[in-house]
Amino acid sequence: MSTERTRRERSLTFLLLPAIVVAVLVLSGGSFRASFQLDKLREQAVVEASLELANARASLLDQMIIDQDNIVATEVDVSSLGEATANWLGVARRQTPTVRAVLVLDLGSATHEVLLHASRAPGPADDEFRRFLLYRVLGDLDLGEVRTQLRHLHKTYSGQNYLMSYWQREHEGNWYLIVAWHDVARIAHYYLPELYGAKDTQNRVNVVDYEGRIIFGPPLSEGEITVGRQFPTTLYKWRLNVALTAAEQLAKRTERRLLIEIGLAVLSALVVIAGSVVIMNAAARERRLANLKGEFVANVSHELKTPLSLIRMFGELLQSGRANDDQKRKQYVDIIVTESERLSALIENVLDFAKVERGGGQYRFVQGDLGEVVRHTVEVCTGRAERDGVTIELRVAPDLPLTKLDEAAMEIAVTNLIDNALKYAADGKWIGVEVLRPDRRFLEVIVSDRGEGVPVEDRKRIFERFVRTEGAQRSRGSGIGLALVASIAQAHGGGAWVEENTPKGARFHLQIRMRAQRGLEPIHPTPPHGVES
Repeated sequence: MSTERTRRERSLTFLLLPAIVVAVLVLSGGSFRASFQLDKLREQAVVEASLELANARASLLDQMIIDQDNIVATEVDVSSLGEATANWLGVARRQTPTVRAVLVLDLGSATHEVLLHASRAPGPADDEFRRFLLYRVLGDLDLGEVRTQLRHLHKTYSGQNYLMSYWQREHEGNWYLIVAWHDVARIAHYYLPELYGAKDTQNRVNVVDYEGRIIFGPPLSEGEITVGRQFPTTLYKWRLNVALTAAEQLAKRTERRLLIEIGLAVLSALVVIAGSVVIMNAAARERRLANLKGEFVANVSHELKTPLSLIRMFGELLQSGRANDDQKRKQYVDIIVTESERLSALIENVLDFAKVERGGGQYRFVQGDLGEVVRHTVEVCTGRAERDGVTIELRVAPDLPLTKLDEAAMEIAVTNLIDNALKYAADGKWIGVEVLRPDRRFLEVIVSDRGEGVPVEDRKRIFERFVRTEGAQRSRGSGIGLALVASIAQAHGGGAWVEENTPKGARFHLQIRMRAQRGLEPIHPTPPHGVES
């Protein structure tokens, strides 16, 4: 009955928590969806007004330049080029203030001879511009079929902006090209402020080039509702940006309100989701831990029962006198001693793990020789290894420095690593134990075997408490040996991991940090590349 109730409560929890999350999200979405729709309409109206204003402002500069081009076209007549210079210069300063020079080219000649070059301020720059026009710019002009149409070229050459208006005229069967060279710097410094510099409380304007650099006007903040419009026909490489001041205030108010509403909704949702996740994780963790503890108790009980049964059985055989010869009696005694050792080791492991779980000052660090500790541990384990037909090969690096360590704890850790190899890799008939100094900060013990190895997906989990992998289920064990190794290594400022990419078998690393006599705060080392700690 209790199990059924627990199952119902668990199902109810898993159904209610997602339902609560969905309900919060739905209510939050409905609360500010109306605000989004209203603000969207307001923003659309602001954008339309800004766009209309940008179009009107951009047309002002375009129209001013085109009006000057029309005056040049009126004054420069290809049928009377002798009078064209005087005619244009007479009205140039007043009616075409941005035009620096006017040129007329004979398109019928092979060299496009310049028939007229009238300049407001004659000088060396005019000769340079004439050559520049013939050899650099002429190829970029659109001299298409609609020859008489007014066109503009706005381009950067060698880092300098140029604006040229050009059109074609026919006279006596020959075509001529008329080019008006506009002073871009004069337009930027005098006429942009004149057209767009008037103080306006309703909007702000600036002009930027194709790279976004400001030519005129103040920078516009990112929060403003800004509309950009390229100049249609003249300075088409530049863009006019308009930001309505009223739009900025509206946007700020709208943004603040939306941020508050969204923030409250998101916060509520996050709290609910976080609480749900925490509860679900806690419940799952508790169930997992309970299952692991149950398996641990079952494994330990089995581990205790097996040697006790063997000890009792062979003890009764000896007691009853059924062992008639000395050889059988010795065999029975050897089995009793072996199983007693196994039983003692298991009990010691459980007690040591219990101390680690309680925490506190269970370690006693003294100045010691790690090589000697490992050598003694290997000697203790050699008897069991020989009974299993396994050879243990020990290699200790020469001149290992002394360090502060808990010798008893290190013996337990190394014993567990060798015991692990004897359990799962005895078929390899060989276990290697190395003690070395990988760098100036650490000492390391490596236990290798030639068994089946550790699957990639299990290399991190095998150091967790109570965990026994699928392959380990075939052997006897409690699931705390490697967890104890990792805990002892961490207490010594190091770590434990199983090496990846071994050709055969497994290589377990136990690393400790060297400590001076006065002690050193432990730090967690970084394993070699590709190794999980």
